[in-house]
Amino acid sequence: MRSPNHVNWRITMVEYNKNMTPEEEDRMIEEAYQEVLQAYLASNHRKKVEIIERAFRFAKSAHKGVRRRSGEPYILHPIAVAKIVISELGLGSTSICAAFLHDVVEDTEFTKEDIEASFGEKIASIVEGLTKISGGIFGDKASLQAENFRKLLLSMSTDIRVVLIKMADRLHNMRTLGSMRPEKQYKIAGETLYVYAPLAHRLGLYKIKDELEDLAFKYEHPQKYAEIMAKVSESESHREEIVEEFVGPVREKLDAAGFKYEIKARVKSAYSIYNKMETKKIPFEEIYDIYAVRVIFENDDDAMERIRCWEIYTFFTDGHKVHPERLRDWTSTPKANGYRALHLTAMGPDGKWIEVQIRSRKMDEIAELGYAAHWKYKTGVHEDDTELDKWMNTIKDILANPEPNAIDFLDTIKLNLFSAEIYVFTPKGDLITLPAGSTVLDMAFAIHSQLGTHCIAGKINHRLVPISYKLDSGDQVEIITSESQTPQPEWMQFCNSAKAQNRLRAILRKDRKHLVERGKKLFEELMVREGITDTQSVITRLLGNYHLSQREDLYLMLANDEINLSAKQLKDLNKSRSSLLSKILRNPFSSKKAEPDADNQRAPVNRKEIYVLHPDEDKPNYKLDSCCQPIPGDDVLGFVDDNEEVIVHKVSCPEAMRLKSSFGSRLVATKWGGVADKFLATISVDGIDRHGILEEITSVVSRDLDVNIRGLNINAKQAVFHCEITVQIDNTETVDNICRVLKDKVKGVKFAKRIS
Repeated sequence: MRSPNHVNWRITMVEYNKNMTPEEEDRMIEEAYQEVLQAYLASNHRKKVEIIERAFRFAKSAHKGVRRRSGEPYILHPIAVAKIVISELGLGSTSICAAFLHDVVEDTEFTKEDIEASFGEKIASIVEGLTKISGGIFGDKASLQAENFRKLLLSMSTDIRVVLIKMADRLHNMRTLGSMRPEKQYKIAGETLYVYAPLAHRLGLYKIKDELEDLAFKYEHPQKYAEIMAKVSESESHREEIVEEFVGPVREKLDAAGFKYEIKARVKSAYSIYNKMETKKIPFEEIYDIYAVRVIFENDDDAMERIRCWEIYTFFTDGHKVHPERLRDWTSTPKANGYRALHLTAMGPDGKWIEVQIRSRKMDEIAELGYAAHWKYKTGVHEDDTELDKWMNTIKDILANPEPNAIDFLDTIKLNLFSAEIYVFTPKGDLITLPAGSTVLDMAFAIHSQLGTHCIAGKINHRLVPISYKLDSGDQVEIITSESQTPQPEWMQFCNSAKAQNRLRAILRKDRKHLVERGKKLFEELMVREGITDTQSVITRLLGNYHLSQREDLYLMLANDEINLSAKQLKDLNKSRSSLLSKILRNPFSSKKAEPDADNQRAPVNRKEIYVLHPDEDKPNYKLDSCCQPIPGDDVLGFVDDNEEVIVHKVSCPEAMRLKSSFGSRLVATKWGGVADKFLATISVDGIDRHGILEEITSVVSRDLDVNIRGLNINAKQAVFHCEITVQIDNTETVDNICRVLKDKVKGVKFAKRIS
């Protein structure tokens, strides 16, 4: 029983050796290609070998002489992507050809027209969708990642195979990330966690999603990854015994009932385990649902599929205690990505909970391949097509009015890649799927933009509620509107779906644009009336006086009557500027505005080298970000701002993930250097309350460990206490030692862990 992260593409691909002769390299490339071809011939797809052969030869010739950073011939990458496309996604000849050719237009002199002339419009269109672009709506300061992702989604809305091949491309890049420089590893791993893993989830590619998350985790937190994998490996034999004992009685019932089936056991991914440890603040040993059992049965009758799932469910309930609140029926109401299965959680023989997933073979293939299974089961109008169309329409809505800011755009897209859904009903009984946490306003915009624009309230199960009311699955919702109602900026805090946020932003932007133009006209008329020609200097001074960052804000305040500019005020501003200018012209050496001090000029940061952080210096060569409070020992990265100052974040910090996704070119790999006892860390301590326990805790920290306590907060209730201690330390090892000593030495302390 192996975890998904154990998957290694090189198991079935010939190993590259840097000492190979050209003849040996060519033989290796041909063998790798034959593996792809054999996988295709073993599939159920129509056999179009000739076009696949031409696509491979074309790509091989186009990439001749080019090598990857690892040193291997570049053509091995398209071959590996093509193999994922056929072996792991089950796609056909068109996708295989596009996988072979996906980098040709971007990296060689060949154009889309060349591809179209040789392979047809469909393959050329997919390759075009996979080709990165230069320049974009976000400007030079932002990474092109957001613009490339937007282009990918645009292409996906025409042909879903574009994004499926892109997922294969990203998966292989992650599998071979070890050859990249550290800052590139952070950038690519960050993009993967922030956008591509949620996208894989949304497409139903659960296996790929797990592997992407694990690989990103491996490169962002190598030590933690290694520790978790070691513990998973240590418990493997014991785990197999438990699972076999758990499923034994069920096997007997399945055999007696005449089912054809297979039972699989799998461990949670390393990233999933890590997330649970961090979220719940518990060690590995206290994670009880670390493994799951999957029952996959053969079924020839779609009408009996759901009934047989429930029949197998009774086989588990007969012999095991089942968790009453962890039953999930996705057989009757599939997830938005088409996922169908019956989930339950039962008590194992060791007293730990085991998740059970019951699926037919068809359900399992759709679960593993998501929308990649679209073609295999496409017979007329399929329910998965409907769900796919719904999501595509939402994506099209977002792309119709893209955010001009890179981070905001990616945030909006990511918001739509929700992992949890709720199901609500209209007054007529129509089912609507929304992200968990959606409000009345979200539902109004989900039905129609006009409904959202004029929404004033909702009726939930015949009870009147405000537009900010959060919905639950099963709610029946009636939207109440008024023609006099207009969208307000504060509505943004009530929108939790991408569609609602995008539509609302577009409306507010339109209104703002109109007001800005009105304010600009008012200002220009005032300047003409007063005979002031140097408008730029007046605007600069007004922005400073009102603490504004851009002139549009000034125009907006004028239009809304938030400020009133008098003729005297404008003349004084113009006069003061003229006075200052004349002084400088008369005596240029008297101005206090001198040339920038050379000592204060920051040298450009070399982003290709590891940047060493020096906390021991009087003036550290970095700035710690307040959002995650990193300390020496944390896995951190640097973000270079406009002033060439390095801002340090934890690698796992949500803000850092956003920066990695949109401004990857500004990242710099970092490592801690020097020692300084000047960092603050907060430790959360829980346990059984007793007289004098607080005194013992503080005594151990301050006297025994010689650590300065800078803050203390304790709360005790019904014999249980919770305490947060802020300490001044030098690195994470000191914090870990404090936690360990508190649990070992202070009777009653059950839990001690650093919190951000």
